[in-house]
Amino acid sequence: MQRVAEETPIAEGEWQSYDVSARTKEFLSKNKRMYIDGAWVEGADGETFRSFDPATGSDISCLPAASKQDVSRAVSAARCAFEKGPWRDYLPAERERLLMQLADLMEQHRQPIAEIETIDNGKPLAEALASADGTIAYIRYMAGWSTKVSGMSSTLSDPNCAQAYTRREPVGVVGAIIPWNLPISMAAWKVIPPLVTGCTVVLKPAEQTSLSAIYLAELIEEVGFPKGVFNLITGMGSTAGAELASHPGINKIAFTGSTLVGKSIAHAAAGNLSRVSLELGGKSPVIVLEDCNLEVAARGAADAIFYNQGQVCCAGSRLYVQRGLYDRVVAEVAAIADSIKLAPGLEPGCQMGPLVSAEQQNRVSNYIESGLEEGASLATQPRPAKQTGYFVSPTVLSDTSNEMKVVKEEIFGPVLVAAPFESIDEAIELANDTPYGLGASIWSDSLSNVHSIIPKLRAGNVWVNTHNLVDPSLPFGGMKASGYGRELGSEQLDAYLETKSVWIAS
Repeated sequence: MQRVAEETPIAEGEWQSYDVSARTKEFLSKNKRMYIDGAWVEGADGETFRSFDPATGSDISCLPAASKQDVSRAVSAARCAFEKGPWRDYLPAERERLLMQLADLMEQHRQPIAEIETIDNGKPLAEALASADGTIAYIRYMAGWSTKVSGMSSTLSDPNCAQAYTRREPVGVVGAIIPWNLPISMAAWKVIPPLVTGCTVVLKPAEQTSLSAIYLAELIEEVGFPKGVFNLITGMGSTAGAELASHPGINKIAFTGSTLVGKSIAHAAAGNLSRVSLELGGKSPVIVLEDCNLEVAARGAADAIFYNQGQVCCAGSRLYVQRGLYDRVVAEVAAIADSIKLAPGLEPGCQMGPLVSAEQQNRVSNYIESGLEEGASLATQPRPAKQTGYFVSPTVLSDTSNEMKVVKEEIFGPVLVAAPFESIDEAIELANDTPYGLGASIWSDSLSNVHSIIPKLRAGNVWVNTHNLVDPSLPFGGMKASGYGRELGSEQLDAYLETKSVWIAS
């Protein structure tokens, strides 16, 4: 991202040469604004920034860069909607109805949502369509919880109190800050639970990928949510995001992103004692035992790291294979990597698109060079660099050790590091030798081995003979430097609810 003068013309992007829907073309041709208090507004100081097509580096749109004044305006709108607007008086069934209508409308707009996601983020269109479908299913699941939030009654031992009960009440105004890797899914994960509970929201999408969030705001407006219930600000994380995290009018911050930024978010929110939930980085191990199905494990290991160009917080980025299968598994995963078609996300047959930005491309490329300099071996075949776009070829580095930078640090790209192990105890030790604790997978046909390993892994999510799966009904989150709090499932609602105890004297 870079700040530019608003009058600078937008260049023609390569996406325009593909057969995208009329709605997508219409949306991308419009001026982009922020959505505050039920109205589409420019930034208060007129500053703007650009979004770029990762497949070519060409401009897509010019967006307003929110200032401190814009953030305060959005928070004030959300506060007014929470304390004085009709939202707090809506019956749970009314909130459920609006959210169901939003899911239905998103289903009607499934194609443009996915196309916008692909153009703005770079991912293959097939993955963007799957992400849209998953988001719609998530909203429908969560909408049903609107009518199921309940307290409890209690019989007390105090003879002066005839009745007591608890109420679950919304925490208030929620500031939601989301990353660029799964934009529409992350927007829903952060916006829908607070709306379910009766909170109001200010959403700040990543500056690299704000377009699907703007499209979501248009659909929310079309459904007819009361003004101020949902607000959208666009801009830089270092300014708009930091201001939102530290704003005294925020009761709860929900953040997904890097561990480094997560720490700064928690520090900023602490000054106001705002609640915080953090879903942060990962360096997830993939543990392959000798009793596994080799073909299934190799394909699974490849999918675990190469999905979404490896730009996934729980990507299976560390591969540990028992010694007897090590060479064969690494060779098979490398062969899969070499067969992956790199192309713009809208190109038919694309299996892996570009990374999200030139900055991310440089970051990942530097990690690959670092691994080779530290003594890792390149198991995949070198490919000629593409002349345009932010592409990085899927890469497998073998013969690595846990002391290497590429093994210790989160790369957030299509780079897999591999090493052998002898015993299950060694595998567990290698897997846990990281500051992160978001995900892990075990590949084995032995239930006894699997069940002996699961309790010993310090990770919030453990998959067996699969990786990266999520479901609306099952909580998702991490341990250690991967954050705290949970997304998905009924557990996520706790972050947006206060418990009030009520005593009634006899």
